[in-house]
Amino acid sequence: MKEEGFKAVRGQKDIIRHMENAVKSGHIPHASLICGEKGSGKKLLAGLYARAMLCSGGPDVPCGRCLSCRKALSGNHPDIIWVRHEKPALITVDEIREQLVNSAGIRPYESPRKVYIVPEADKMNVQAQNALLKTIEDPPPYAVILLLADNPDALLETVRSRCVRLDLRAVADREVRDYLIKECGLAEGEAGMIASYAQGNIGRAREAALDPDFRKRREELVGLMKNMQRLQAAELTAAIRSLAENKDKIGEFLDLMTLWFRDVLYYKAAKDPDSLAFRPEFAEIRREAAAVSYEGLEEILKAIGKAGSRLKANVNFDLTIELLLLAIRDRMG
Repeated sequence: MKEEGFKAVRGQKDIIRHMENAVKSGHIPHASLICGEKGSGKKLLAGLYARAMLCSGGPDVPCGRCLSCRKALSGNHPDIIWVRHEKPALITVDEIREQLVNSAGIRPYESPRKVYIVPEADKMNVQAQNALLKTIEDPPPYAVILLLADNPDALLETVRSRCVRLDLRAVADREVRDYLIKECGLAEGEAGMIASYAQGNIGRAREAALDPDFRKRREELVGLMKNMQRLQAAELTAAIRSLAENKDKIGEFLDLMTLWFRDVLYYKAAKDPDSLAFRPEFAEIRREAAAVSYEGLEEILKAIGKAGSRLKANVNFDLTIELLLLAIRDRMG
């Protein structure tokens, strides 16, 4: 039987306990700030929390069966408002005023509370935050505001200080692996590898599991690592060209590369093949662990991190990747 409601959430037990206790006691904070990286489950938890506040079933809420829950699940509940924004990197003051501030004074249509959910709240400009601040400081008794943020430090201190902050934590690899096996139908070995890659992020793990090209990119990385020491000008150019064709996935590729060299470092220190993410490539991992010093591995991991930072700063793609591959090759030689 498929789990529903809060029971379907992997990890985040402390936050779920807080939400359930708030709903049961009726002492729901008027403003909460739910923090966590992309894919960590902020929208899922916010939606469940809102449904639980308005649920008319029970005893466990949200029940998923009552009229309120059914409306929320269909996206048609008039008292659960998801604030939208047109520009991908910006929430404007007009959007906050039109969708939240100006309507907060209107009583709920059919529920005891009216819940506003603001995804990507850290993209609000200063004017939008100041407009919202007035509502947070003096909210109507029925209004609840849930701010979701990847980067809470981008919010004004005056906004943060008036919210109950809920920080999502990384989910244990074991729970991520079990989720991938049960919900995505992966074999145990594949699930274990993706769980290691996801670093406790269920959304990221699911995305990789359902992406038909993820395995292809992983195999491309393994092939590159196996030939790194013999990398000549022609092979280097070909590798850069291949990565340039999938620039939007370069972050994923660098994360896989980091995971590879962490495996090398781990095996060098612990000699435990069973704990490797790239377990099928154990022979190559062992060979590199014997060939590369601890200092060399540390420098490689730093070089990968530096390349990621450069790419985020829009430094030339081909040059950044070339310097990274050459740095890795030189330390593996």
